[in-house]
Amino acid sequence: MDIATLIGIVAVFVVIIIGMAIGGSLRPFWDPPSVFITLGGTICSVMMSYSMRTFLDTFKIAKQAFFSREEDIGETINTIVRFADKARREGLLALDEDANKLEDPFLQKGVRLVVDGTTQELVRNILETEVTFVSDRHKTGQAVFETIGAMAPAFGMLGTLIGLIQMLLKLNKPEEIGPGMAVALVTTFYGSVLANMFALPIANKLKSRNQREVFVKEAIIEGVLSIQAGDNPRVVQEKLKSFLSPKEREKVTLPTRTKEAQSGAPAESR
Repeated sequence: MDIATLIGIVAVFVVIIIGMAIGGSLRPFWDPPSVFITLGGTICSVMMSYSMRTFLDTFKIAKQAFFSREEDIGETINTIVRFADKARREGLLALDEDANKLEDPFLQKGVRLVVDGTTQELVRNILETEVTFVSDRHKTGQAVFETIGAMAPAFGMLGTLIGLIQMLLKLNKPEEIGPGMAVALVTTFYGSVLANMFALPIANKLKSRNQREVFVKEAIIEGVLSIQAGDNPRVVQEKLKSFLSPKEREKVTLPTRTKEAQSGAPAESR
């Protein structure tokens, strides 16, 4: 579970509720018709904007913001460097068994393409095409929540206009104007809450996760092509470290055998 997302969404609700409670009772902020207009109108608009399959997958998409595991790019690079070392020593075919043990399906596909003797250009085209389509699918999920973020305030304002019209019909009853105005404005409140405390933060989280995943996959592509080219593990390591922040680079290490070979010390002396 993503702790930052969970803490953030709980904390923002606590802040808003405390702010409302300090000013008085929470009762004036509850109005079923306003909820119905804002939530119902937003749901219907999203349904019209996307296919039924995409609409029904909305909650699955939201789940990614809370439960998707962030890939450890440092560990992925260590694996690629280890594969590069083994490929130089034993040949590309030696990676076939190791590829079956990989948990990352994208890296596994890349290594298998290399082991099967696929040309470098074709390997790059296949992997980059997959990255493009994965990114497009993720962007559809982001767009759903961005649509919710745009529609919710609009339907909140629509509910407010409905409330104002109903209030104006009662101008002959001055004592009802104040409460009527409060109820009318509650709908705008619901729209802002739905957009700014739920939809837009999730859209931003999904965007961030997509960027990270594409970033990791681009590093994998470069690593797989370096393995195919027979680059020295040290060269592969330095090339892929350029994808990392200074802190993340500390996690990247060369395989023990490669270190020994570069230092000239035999394994038995260690």
